[in-house]
Amino acid sequence: MSIEVRSISKRFGEAVALDDVSLEVATGSLTALLGPSGGGKSTLLRIIAGLDAPDTGTVLIEGEDLTTTPARSRGVGFCFQHYAPFRHLSVRRNVAFGLEIRRRPKAEIAARVDELLELVGLAHLGDRYPSQLSGGQRQRMALARALAIEPKVLLLDEPFGALDAQVRTQLRQWLRDLHNTLQVTTVLVTHDQEEAMEVADRLAIINHGHLEQVGTPADMYDHPANEFVLTFLGPATRLDGQWVRPHDLVVHPLEDGKPGPGAREGTVARVTHLGFEVKVDVDLNDDGSCWVQLSRGSAAELGLQAGQRVWVARSDATDTPEHRHPILSA
Repeated sequence: MSIEVRSISKRFGEAVALDDVSLEVATGSLTALLGPSGGGKSTLLRIIAGLDAPDTGTVLIEGEDLTTTPARSRGVGFCFQHYAPFRHLSVRRNVAFGLEIRRRPKAEIAARVDELLELVGLAHLGDRYPSQLSGGQRQRMALARALAIEPKVLLLDEPFGALDAQVRTQLRQWLRDLHNTLQVTTVLVTHDQEEAMEVADRLAIINHGHLEQVGTPADMYDHPANEFVLTFLGPATRLDGQWVRPHDLVVHPLEDGKPGPGAREGTVARVTHLGFEVKVDVDLNDDGSCWVQLSRGSAAELGLQAGQRVWVARSDATDTPEHRHPILSA
């Protein structure tokens, strides 16, 4: 089922949550609404779900105008960050709830719940209560509950936001695998760039109620539409007045000689070890500063220390016309 929003605007008092936003989500895709907190992502998701009404604009699902259709009649599965399970009901009854209130036959409900619990890896925990599950298990239960009614589309609002980093990482791959199995059209709201790029087919970046850019993760990372997308979607620094990704820079001790055209002389201000990578902050002689992202192996080989004089330059692989995107050169 495809989703299309046309010229959606929404205000809360004087605050503009969405300003003339139009977006298409292809059938069977997993699209991430990505942006800073307060940018309008969740508001757009709630409007698609029918939980909020737009001031202006249209919401279509599979070409049908559902702008004024109540949420319960849209065939949408919705999963929040805080999913509010029924604490007095077992996992099985939580998943079955949506089917029970729709008065489906008991045999059908039992079969559907069994199928979903197997799908989300909770078949052995059906008789437990939510308080007896881990955070990741409760989130999988919530997704099974959302899927129970066989929704046309699945809307996820920061579903992993309340979980620790290790569990979030595990659930990202689980969600990607689940989507590949079900192929249900899914929209995921997140402010986590890594999560969005790992899970989603396409990204839609929203900032201050405006849709900044839509595209694949790779295309948007390499070809950002503007400075906001560039700096939000990945690390960036400036060298010689140009934006550049810090992993596309090289650094050499001054005594090794100038590495090539465009190199700038500077002094290492700080070397920070961040697990699998090393961040090298450099104060440039002529103007400002920049930072370079190195692998642990490269950093160990160079042996850089604070106060050391160095050259910084773009790597040969990126110092070519095809890599000088106009935003990166702004």
